[in-house]
Amino acid sequence: MTMLEDRATAVSSPTQWPAAYPKGYAVVDVETTGLARDDRIISAAVYRLDACGEVEDHWYTLVNPERDPGPVWIHGLTSEVLEGAPLFGDVAEEFAARLDGRVLVAHNAVFDWQMIAREYARARREAPVRQRLCTIALSKELGLPLPNFKLESLAAHFGVVQQRAHHALDDARVLAEAFRPSLRAAAAGGVRLPLLECRPLTEWSDRPVPRQSTGGYGGYRPGTWRPSRKRPTCPYPNPGRYEDGKSLKQGMRVAFSGDTSTERDLLEDRAVEAGLHVATSVSRLTSLLVTNDPDSGTSKTVKARQFGTPIVDEAAFGQLLRDVEPADGRSYE
Repeated sequence: MTMLEDRATAVSSPTQWPAAYPKGYAVVDVETTGLARDDRIISAAVYRLDACGEVEDHWYTLVNPERDPGPVWIHGLTSEVLEGAPLFGDVAEEFAARLDGRVLVAHNAVFDWQMIAREYARARREAPVRQRLCTIALSKELGLPLPNFKLESLAAHFGVVQQRAHHALDDARVLAEAFRPSLRAAAAGGVRLPLLECRPLTEWSDRPVPRQSTGGYGGYRPGTWRPSRKRPTCPYPNPGRYEDGKSLKQGMRVAFSGDTSTERDLLEDRAVEAGLHVATSVSRLTSLLVTNDPDSGTSKTVKARQFGTPIVDEAAFGQLLRDVEPADGRSYE
């Protein structure tokens, strides 16, 4: 048990709870037909927790994706099982009621949020979620001694027994049970929760659309979009590559690849404002690649692996942006 976890036992009542913490959480897990932007949710589960992480209730549903269910060998849901399940539009209202007014909590939360946001956009609705919390990011904030950041490793650390891996209801239960002590440890240690903004989609098309009409986002249209523009030259020298466990430094070259839950322009704006150089491609000089799908096979991820460029996901990058070191004037170029 870490020092933070030991101190967490002293946080036993709402009167001792950090006032800035959220008032409630929705721990979510979704199983899907795949990982692409046109894949669909086939089951979803929500555990609602109060401000201190205690379970209030839980909910689970199958969802008919109206297409092939994808990797049945992983989630176990066949076309026959899903044939009589409700469509997402049929469960959207009840799902929304479970999420409303709460912080969405998930393991690799950017993925669950993207899938949920797209399903609501297809249904011409908006998910009532404004913030999310990734338990991977929280585990890093707490410095938990995990061998890796898989859900089973987090569960084992807190002694939570998995019964049906890749079953949405059991995965949500396991995460809720692991999140409670993590939340208490954060409260006891005065740790700022790694909350990120959720921007819902307001339009969706499963049909290919002209790139110029989507601002380069492919098959979906974000709710807001600004045309690309020439950014000012970064005034700081490149200090070299990002090193795991350390801070970003002004002048570092950062590239982005693939889908992001935060609109790409806004994410790049935040990087520029922090003093980073936003690169449009990956080279030997690139300090860091930000992607939520490092195995996607895009040209940037392939080059990053060839060059040994460090890779982090969007959630981790959001945390790094909070504490960017000032440039020291030295150049390694």
